Amino acid sequence: MKRITIIVPCYNEEEVLDFFYEEVTKYLDPKYDFKLLFVNDGSKDKTLEVINNLRKKDDRIKYISFSRNFGKEAAMLAGLQGAKELNSDACIMLDADLQDPPSLIPEMLTLYEAGYKHIYAKHRTRVGEPKLKTFFALLFYKVYAMLTKDKNLSKGARDFCLMDKAVIDAFLSIKDYKRFTKGISSWVGFEKKCLEFDYVPRKAGKTKWSFLKLFKYAWMGIRQFSHVYKIIPKLLIVLAVGLLGFDTIYSILNDTFSYRILIYEVLFVFIFIALDAIMKMLYEIRDQGLNRPIYIIEDSNIND
Repeated sequence: MKRITIIVPCYNEEEVLDFFYEEVTKYLDPKYDFKLLFVNDGSKDKTLEVINNLRKKDDRIKYISFSRNFGKEAAMLAGLQGAKELNSDACIMLDADLQDPPSLIPEMLTLYEAGYKHIYAKHRTRVGEPKLKTFFALLFYKVYAMLTKDKNLSKGARDFCLMDKAVIDAFLSIKDYKRFTKGISSWVGFEKKCLEFDYVPRKAGKTKWSFLKLFKYAWMGIRQFSHVYKIIPKLLIVLAVGLLGFDTIYSILNDTFSYRILIYEVLFVFIFIALDAIMKMLYEIRDQGLNRPIYIIEDSNIND
């Protein structure tokens, strides 16, 4: 009997976890040995209490609870490590908010038995999603593809996926301190199969992803899988040449130097922008070199 671990990152999801449990257990085929691994990412509400209540009535439930909020990427990484410790043949990653339909689990397992090692889900359409979010999401995929030269990152792809244990090991072998799972998924390879579904709103609760958080996450992903900082000096050179050329022509035509101070001030501003980018890059190198743990576990029943 194959062992399948369902990994569920949770941050302040007390309102939806009971709904989630009732829905996901409908699709757990008894021919597999399932475990439900909830990763409590330092929730401030009663998420951990709800998980423990569910555990009392279902011994398939495992949990990992962080000492504080480390972010969804850390929670997914901890879930993958937990799945490995549970000696899983495969894992399924999905969100607790039921925007990833558990009804796709049987189809994922069918494709897994057919030989696919990595089955992921994506939105067929974004109908029902806020239009501004849709616009920036599509823009991100275009910019990401242009800067990273990676055309394999699927537009609308979710973190909802099934991974064979070989893919789990590949993900765990990546030691990036700042992790971008979608980029890692494309980078590690393996034959993939895509399942499409229509946009599903949250069952309960509120999203934890503000526009600013999504923007920072997208920018981090671009930095991790591209050499975007190389563009900044080139842009500054083009700007400097353009401004100095304009200043020269203007001076010849008007016999005046009134614009030069302004131009030099603009150049200094962009030099400071470049220095800021360089400092950020150096700090990212430092953070990776410090080799701090990506998360700290306060409590878990993985080894019970």
